[in-house]
Amino acid sequence: MNCSPAPYLRHAVLALGVLLASGAVLAQTSPVGRWKTFDDSTGKAMAEIVIAPMATGALHGRIDKSITQDSEPLCSLCTDERKNQPKVGMEIIRGLRPADGGTVWEGGKILDPENGKEYTVRITPLDAGKRLQVRGYIGPFYRTQVWQRIE
Repeated sequence: MNCSPAPYLRHAVLALGVLLASGAVLAQTSPVGRWKTFDDSTGKAMAEIVIAPMATGALHGRIDKSITQDSEPLCSLCTDERKNQPKVGMEIIRGLRPADGGTVWEGGKILDPENGKEYTVRITPLDAGKRLQVRGYIGPFYRTQVWQRIE
């Protein structure tokens, strides 16, 4: 009978490798990170958004950087506490939670600081987390953007 620890060690190393690899895949499919947004009509890069977890377990997102010259740096059309606040640094995603086993994130709100409207949001990572489909809803109407992860 072989009492060598080698077979057990081999299994432990293999299990650890599988665990680490699955964690890397999950991290890539999470919306947590830095994202570049694009103008719907021109396709030009607009801003960089940082999505991060909150203590409550929900995700939130803030405008970290404006890429284009914004003619209106304040959210003059916002109707809540963000009214007349600077767009850079503004929280535009609130209360986002995982759904469908963590492949889709929803249940939160997203603000378009260009028009001051707040939408129900659904976010789906695409291409192993390299892109993010961001869909904002008001009733049956929706608008979809695809953001790119900044590596």
